[in-house]
Amino acid sequence: MYTVHFAKTNLSKLLQMAEDGKQVVLARGKKPIARLVPCSQLPNPMRPEVGTTTSPLLKVVENREVAGQVGDAVLYF
Repeated sequence: MYTVHFAKTNLSKLLQMAEDGKQVVLARGKKPIARLVPCSQLPNPMRPEVGTTTSPLLKVVENREVAGQVGDAVLYF
């Protein structure tokens, strides 16, 4: 367990220890208040991968013909 003062003056060392998998707990006096843990690089789940389809395919109707049912999306060219 390390004090806040020690953490402020030795942050680089504590970050290296956390990266190495050692437990780093910061305390104010004798009361633990925070823990440093390594972050893992996770892909952003909100961003689709390149080449994936993100919306349904459009139904193309040629020559302005009406096809389908009421409520279908129609695209005219």
